[in-house]
Amino acid sequence: MDWYPLWNSLRIAAISCILVFFTGILAAYYASKLPKAVKGLLDVVLTLPLVLPPTVCGYFLLILFGVKRPLGRWLAQYGIQFVMTWYGGILAAAVVAFPLMYRTARGAFESFDETLAYSAMTLGLSNTYIFWRIRMPACRQGILAGTVLAFARALGEYGATSMLIGYTPGRTATISTTVYQLWRTNDTAGAFRWVLVNLAISTVVLLAVNLLEDRQKRTVKK
Repeated sequence: MDWYPLWNSLRIAAISCILVFFTGILAAYYASKLPKAVKGLLDVVLTLPLVLPPTVCGYFLLILFGVKRPLGRWLAQYGIQFVMTWYGGILAAAVVAFPLMYRTARGAFESFDETLAYSAMTLGLSNTYIFWRIRMPACRQGILAGTVLAFARALGEYGATSMLIGYTPGRTATISTTVYQLWRTNDTAGAFRWVLVNLAISTVVLLAVNLLEDRQKRTVKK
């Protein structure tokens, strides 16, 4: 059994999750401070990949980063090509996973008791210190849950990934695209093995999310 799809899926999910973690937190933090009308408009833009079909997201990525498109040709001059490369999967996974991280982190920031930040300001603490040492620890359960969900979404991504990087054994194959290709070629046993692998990983992720939710509930009760 070739384990490359598992390795490729895990590295794509891990790297995209790191990107989404920082960009999602940054966007959520500043969006939570915007006026209601502006925040509503920004929410529509940033959450759109969550409601669009993944293949549509992949189509837009092809329009932007296709090798014959202006941006794609410009990036190619520096040896960067997202189409039919494994790291193109990072871009696709990050785009579809970003809304989960953003919405979860924004909800956590909006539930934060701002009096804690105001109290810290009276002590002369910097905004950077307040953010990382007070706000983030207070919102950690929601942010961790968003991170786990974003990782799970990136790991199971198929539509945008298949549109942008396709399926090449040993190069761009992921668990999701491998399941489809094996099924398409009537290798039902092989497809089922990868389904079991995906089920095992998904179960672990869901258990992690439930554990975080239970810890958050216990913290709130205290």
